[in-house]
Amino acid sequence: IIQKGNKLIVGAATSSGKVLTYAKKHNLANFEFFAKLPGNIGGLTKMNAGLKEWEIFNHIDSIKTSHGTFLNKEIDYTYRHTAIKGVIFEVTFNIETGYDKEKQKMFNIMRDNQPNLPSAGSCFKNPKEHAAGYLIEKVGLKGYTIGGMAFSSIHANFLVNMGGGTFDEAMKLIKLAQKKVKEQFDFELELEIEIV
Repeated sequence: IIQKGNKLIVGAATSSGKVLTYAKKHNLANFEFFAKLPGNIGGLTKMNAGLKEWEIFNHIDSIKTSHGTFLNKEIDYTYRHTAIKGVIFEVTFNIETGYDKEKQKMFNIMRDNQPNLPSAGSCFKNPKEHAAGYLIEKVGLKGYTIGGMAFSSIHANFLVNMGGGTFDEAMKLIKLAQKKVKEQFDFELELEIEIV
């Protein structure tokens, strides 16, 4: 993490927790939503992570990748998606002073309904009509387990590893949820996570 004037340069492998701690210590605004947001800066940037209207791209100046450096306005991005190609090396943020502890508390409360088990965060994008978790719950898959993987009993849109879960088990759950939601609601659940 390097601060230069009104810019903060962060290596892609840096955890969200480290950035949050730095922002608190140096009184930097707009990083409060990193509270309880798991992952590293590269992954969070690639998927335009956030919480409701707060998302990482709101504060990005530029991104250095294996294909070159690109300004925010040169990158196509939408809700939980970007068109970034190649490997992300570092992300430069526009910064302002004024860390807001009350805002951080609000984000902590908003994330308290999320499970603490290992997960990749929200599994599916939220459609406009209903939250993905609501749809998964309505088709009877909240808490549903295959092997070591499950849709969380706390928040159905979180695919969690109960211990020893495998890629194949995760894929079976994903396909099952997509099939059941399509059958019951005639809606295609779109992945928020990226399958590599």
